[in-house]
Amino acid sequence: MGVVRRERGHRAERSEPVSEPAALELGPRRFMPGQPVVMAIVNRTPDSFYDGGATYAADRAMQRVHEVVAEGADIVDIGGVKAGPGEDVSPVEEIRRVVDFVASVRTAYPDLVISVDTWRSEVGRAACEAGADLLNDAWGGVDPALAAVAAEFGAGLVCTHAGGLAPRTKPHRIGYDDVVSDVLAVTTGLAERAERAGVRRTGIVVDPGHDFGKNTWHSLEITRRLGELVATGRPVLVALSNKDFVGETLDLPVDQRLVGTLGATAVCAWQGARIFRAHHISQTRQLLAMVAAVKGDRMPLRALRGLV
Repeated sequence: MGVVRRERGHRAERSEPVSEPAALELGPRRFMPGQPVVMAIVNRTPDSFYDGGATYAADRAMQRVHEVVAEGADIVDIGGVKAGPGEDVSPVEEIRRVVDFVASVRTAYPDLVISVDTWRSEVGRAACEAGADLLNDAWGGVDPALAAVAAEFGAGLVCTHAGGLAPRTKPHRIGYDDVVSDVLAVTTGLAERAERAGVRRTGIVVDPGHDFGKNTWHSLEITRRLGELVATGRPVLVALSNKDFVGETLDLPVDQRLVGTLGATAVCAWQGARIFRAHHISQTRQLLAMVAAVKGDRMPLRALRGLV
């Protein structure tokens, strides 16, 4: 059952159990509690919001994989469809963009955790056959068969809160009585559904879905109260990198959001997030190492000051 936490402030007081975190098992890797995991983004799309298609070509995408692995990425997340509105991408085209590339990355890096960013079960199946270890469903389980695919192949699954929106839909005047309560209910419900489908518990991850089905105020609130999701004991993934809530908070364009992203990342790391989906790998790893050292979860690599 664990300890009991009481929340006060603008919300009604409530007591809820805090579950102890467990190991996270993805492909060949086992990540222990307190061990931050960095997920690098490699988009096989011509219209990525961040880089405008810099890794659409297979050779450029593979070069990016080499770079992020060298910088210390634990997971590479490969996507074939832009998250936001844009040109329609059929399942056949998404498979063309993603699956052969997953196979190439698997050949090059047998021990790397490979994630595929998709909401479609047919894409997930083809990706798992090619060697994917994790299915990153950013659209809230809109295709229930995706969990069954993860179970069949022994893959992990990311269960994300997307506000009930259809894939690639932007929110418009969306509202919640309590956005964090909704995130808790939806993500834990999706995780339980995945377990019933046969996905192993140690491979299930929950994501509060910053910007997905949310305005900037909502994304700031789930960042501030992320500890409530961490307290479920489920490994929490946060995808913060260069997102609109960062840009709107600081009134900055997408290519100037690194500092804001790292600030939000530090807040989430302090509260216990486990996986950090990022464009900037070395900077994110340094930040996570510093937060872990301040928390007492990691020793400094050098500590001579005042001793010599």
